[in-house]
Amino acid sequence: MLFKKEKEVIELVLKHLDTVETCIKTGIETVTRYLEGNIQEGKKLARNVSALETEADMVRHQIRDKLYSGAYLPHLREDVYRLVRSIDSVANAGEACCNFFLNQRPSIPDELRGDFLGVTRESLGIIDPLKLAVVCYFKGECKIDVLRGYSKDVGFQESQVDKEEWDLTKKIFISTLDFSRKLHLKLCLDSIVEVSDRAENAADQLELVALKAIM
Repeated sequence: MLFKKEKEVIELVLKHLDTVETCIKTGIETVTRYLEGNIQEGKKLARNVSALETEADMVRHQIRDKLYSGAYLPHLREDVYRLVRSIDSVANAGEACCNFFLNQRPSIPDELRGDFLGVTRESLGIIDPLKLAVVCYFKGECKIDVLRGYSKDVGFQESQVDKEEWDLTKKIFISTLDFSRKLHLKLCLDSIVEVSDRAENAADQLELVALKAIM
């Protein structure tokens, strides 16, 4: 049986994960509203994203305190916290992405709006397979092969984001836009794809935790 403190950590990890998921999905809506030209609604949603990111930070601190108090075996505590921190960084990237749009107000050409929306949904949508993988591990309801399958799904989706990033970058720089505007659009794109990059890192960290747990 799991010790009481470990159960409490698991409950907090799942709460943290739910908060990060809501943060990222609200981020998708934020960028969508911006690209649709609904700036005011985008600003409201962006504030929600920031509040959710702060909430996730608070839960992460609770997890850290539980680990300090002795939950999990010593050789796993650091890895569990690194995993939580890597998941938290996904929310951080989602917040930064929304802040980029609402603070810097990039001017997206009409012909590129669909591309930006597509890569946003693909990059931030990576939270879905990541959540499946994390829940799979902490609830202990699936075999290691299933967990690894979910982790691979994260990697596959991140690769798709890379492809869309490459294609959109090419579209940006072969366009007739001013070079300064091209650079701004590329920075905007970078803020979007950072989310999936961090999600892939979190999936890698999860596999490490799972590997040590079965050793």
